[in-house]
Amino acid sequence: MTAFRSIKELRDACASLPAGDEEAAKAAAARQDVLTKPQGSLGRLEEIAIHMARWQGRAMPRLEKVEVIVFAGSHGVTRRGVSAYPAEVTVQMVANFASGGAAINQLARAAKAELKVIPLDIDKPTEDFTEAAAMDESAFLSAVSIGYEAVSRNADLLCLGEMGIGNTTAAAAVAAALFGGSGTEWVGRGTGVDIAGLRRKAEVVDMALAFHGEGLRHPVAALARVGGRELAAIFGATLAARQYGIPVILDGFVSTAAAAPLAKAAKGGLDHAIAGHVSAEAGHKRLLQHLEMEPLLSLGMRLGEGSGACLAVNLVRSALECHAGMASFAEAGVSTREE
Repeated sequence: MTAFRSIKELRDACASLPAGDEEAAKAAAARQDVLTKPQGSLGRLEEIAIHMARWQGRAMPRLEKVEVIVFAGSHGVTRRGVSAYPAEVTVQMVANFASGGAAINQLARAAKAELKVIPLDIDKPTEDFTEAAAMDESAFLSAVSIGYEAVSRNADLLCLGEMGIGNTTAAAAVAAALFGGSGTEWVGRGTGVDIAGLRRKAEVVDMALAFHGEGLRHPVAALARVGGRELAAIFGATLAARQYGIPVILDGFVSTAAAAPLAKAAKGGLDHAIAGHVSAEAGHKRLLQHLEMEPLLSLGMRLGEGSGACLAVNLVRSALECHAGMASFAEAGVSTREE
């Protein structure tokens, strides 16, 4: 069953997003203020606990079921020489995920998270988006729906990652369509292209922007025209999480670009999401600035796969352990500050 049968249905869903639970957030903030520490002294750990309370709808948030979903897709634009690796690596890496040999397998285990890897027609690349829409309406809605339906309604936290040779070029094109700028301002090294490869990536993004023109005006249309199936699925999963009341941790440049149309389609569209880290991929910091998102980590990573998001799960666990386990001043018999 397809979650979205038309672009109108999808746009309507983006326009009717549930708000967070402010009562739960207030209760969590009140608890933080009476724990045995100076108020605010745990910094972002306090903010994380309150954020999780707001979007889980409970004053004492939990992480019993953490879900990591990695979507994989193939890109027709790779024929333009935008990657240091051949397109077949996408299929090979999906097999590596299945056998447990990738970084995300180890990081998901360390985070005590359930890992799902979902390939989307990886034997059938999208169209070269310098000459046509990457996906027609049917293919786009199918990919969005797969992402939407992949999310477990009872998850406490969702991490989103991707795999797809050529997808940093797609992400740069999506970011440029949403926030303006040229290819040079958004492309990065991706899988490790040289100077000539970086120039080709920038040219490809500029070609796509010129070719599609006004067709990129609506954020959902931009994702369909210059994105990819895995980006569309991440968008669908991010939307589902919002509808189900599940907080999200976004990974790097590609995942953030994939979710960004929701922020452009609706005010506060990504309020339920946290940036797990800032990638070393050139455009990610710029994109996070546009989205007004402060990343939790900065480790020089640019792998994708959901790796940075997964690392951030353990920060969230630490925040919630402090939130639930610390004693209040009254419970510990500790004097409060003098006024």
